[in-house]
Amino acid sequence: MTEKFNDATINRPEGERPLDAPIIRIDLHELIQQIKDEKAWKKNDRNAITVFKTAGMTIVLVALHEDASVNPHSIEGITSIQLLEGRLQILNSGEAMDVKEGQIITVKAKIDHTIIAIKKSIFLLTVAGNYGNGVDV
Repeated sequence: MTEKFNDATINRPEGERPLDAPIIRIDLHELIQQIKDEKAWKKNDRNAITVFKTAGMTIVLVALHEDASVNPHSIEGITSIQLLEGRLQILNSGEAMDVKEGQIITVKAKIDHTIIAIKKSIFLLTVAGNYGNGVDV
């Protein structure tokens, strides 16, 4: 198996973080602090970092400021949203589902939904399945 690493960017010049390898250790505490320290978090209503990406699965750590939302969208793969900090609301077909810390919500492929941060929130977004090029948050 070939190992894959992210490339350095203007926002993340240190680069060289593994995205795909036989075994990867992901330090969520370190990554949460990293995205909270970045200019994107201070300037915008959200910040995110892909922590794992391989054929059939992508895991993204997402931070949303209070009242930020991920507008109505659907994803080609099966999605899980694991709330680590804060409080979210998921809207689907006019129904609202509150999500508390420690809860996981699953969304089947191609189901329209909206994510709203009731409080400043950090969550792991996992998408699994044959879904093309990835996830936009």
